[in-house]
Amino acid sequence: MKNLSVVIITKNEVKNIERCLTSINDISKDIIILDSESSDDTELICKNFPVRFIKNRFIDYSTQKNFGNEFAKNDYILSIDADEVLSKELLQSINETCFNNNDNKAYSFNRLNHHCGKPIKYGGWYPDKKLRIWNKHFGQWEGTIHEELVFKEPPQIAHLKGDLLHFTYNNKKEHIAQAKKFSKLNAESDYKKGKKTNLGLAYLSSLIRFIFIYFIKLGFLDGKIGFFIAKTTAHATFLRKKELISLKINK
Repeated sequence: MKNLSVVIITKNEVKNIERCLTSINDISKDIIILDSESSDDTELICKNFPVRFIKNRFIDYSTQKNFGNEFAKNDYILSIDADEVLSKELLQSINETCFNNNDNKAYSFNRLNHHCGKPIKYGGWYPDKKLRIWNKHFGQWEGTIHEELVFKEPPQIAHLKGDLLHFTYNNKKEHIAQAKKFSKLNAESDYKKGKKTNLGLAYLSSLIRFIFIYFIKLGFLDGKIGFFIAKTTAHATFLRKKELISLKINK
């Protein structure tokens, strides 16, 4: 087993967590589940694996992940989500890597996103490079919506072979609901930062976003699902601007 801890945050992940835990079971004896008060059988499934299941009220993604890191027995941490799986090639790459607690090194790899079960190779979805292994003494998560690792000192970064398989939206309704959710959250963030917009800019930004994803980033090569992704993302851009206008009107 590697000198590596794994931290996963969960909430109602009964559809995903078993697949995730199965993929990491051979790389660590220290797997921490930080659960945000799941109401399904997530905990029951986790008990079938050698994990530490810890409940904690959710505030934001960075706070939750940083709290989970505090329980890690090892200095090096692999952070993955419940709907992510290590490919065999990535698993091998991690097993071949030596983690020295005194080093300020970090490791990245590509993420292959799946939409409705289909791998998406275009539209800017791949390679979706992620930095997910690092020494906890040199960096922590920051950001309330789109969290990222921030380091005290720049680490030495190595890129590992193999993909992290991300089983994102199981159906189109999930994607649309998530797009609406994050459009509102992003608009609230924009409002706090004092950003401005108007309805004309909202339409223009949405059109530019669609053209960028579908044509420039070759989203059309993913077929019908590529068109849906481009359309949904463009609409989310419009909703974000529209929500920002509403916030300014109702302030």
